[in-house]
Amino acid sequence: MLSSRYEAPETIADAVALLAADADAKVIAGGTDLLVQLRLGADAPSAFVDIKRIPELHQLEIDGDGLRCGAAVPAAELFENEQVRNLWPGLAEATDLIGSSQIQGRATWSGNLCNASPAADSVPALIAVGAQAVIASPGGERTVPVEDICTAPGKNILASDEIVARFIVPAPAPRSSDAYLRLIPRSEMDIAVVGASVSLTLDARGTVTAARVALGAVAPTVLLVSEAANALIGSSLDDAALDAAAAAASAAANPIDDKRGTVAYRKQIAGVLTKRAARIAYDRAQERG
Repeated sequence: MLSSRYEAPETIADAVALLAADADAKVIAGGTDLLVQLRLGADAPSAFVDIKRIPELHQLEIDGDGLRCGAAVPAAELFENEQVRNLWPGLAEATDLIGSSQIQGRATWSGNLCNASPAADSVPALIAVGAQAVIASPGGERTVPVEDICTAPGKNILASDEIVARFIVPAPAPRSSDAYLRLIPRSEMDIAVVGASVSLTLDARGTVTAARVALGAVAPTVLLVSEAANALIGSSLDDAALDAAAAAASAAANPIDDKRGTVAYRKQIAGVLTKRAARIAYDRAQERG
């Protein structure tokens, strides 16, 4: 049986150097997906590169520009942060749905993203709030919108010598908020049949001036649905606007039939959850006004 090395670099430079020297190495951000995949029969990597020992990747900073979150910050710490819950409640809700309390002690946004599951909970919420990922490589750093990271189930744009170093989430504008909802077969600890995240900005009269809508578990990658967002912009979230957004979400959904739901069911639920999440985000945005 082939054994794997364990590496615990203490700097980003050392981490990407290890990856550059060994194309078969795998990054552990939390390990909650990777270790399960190995137990299910996936090939073991030549090395595990654990980024949890890198102090820079544990930094969590919030100021007037927004949030900067290191790739090793666990989901539990993010959800427990009062500023995160107040400023980005939908993102906090999605983060709190990543597995159990025990899993959240290790799970990270970066692992949830790079695993590239279409049903990942934090990814639609990150996309809805306009988050960007800072990717580090031996040649430096580049910043990429989260919606451009995943390319197919289990696949992303990162080269073998790259890691997500941190996330940048812009500060919400005045009278802005977000919400995330998902449908699962059981009451907890299950994979989303559909996930929907909506972020809205209102003017002083309650008219939507900006919107982002993201759907999970209804396509090979999480979808940013501009048509649904456009249906909400310019409205005060009346029934006609909500119905149009729901119709756009259902039309954009391109799911598969599996044991968790049929194509027709998931397309319908994509519209239903979009409407509900939009209403919640709208009410929260009004409260901030």
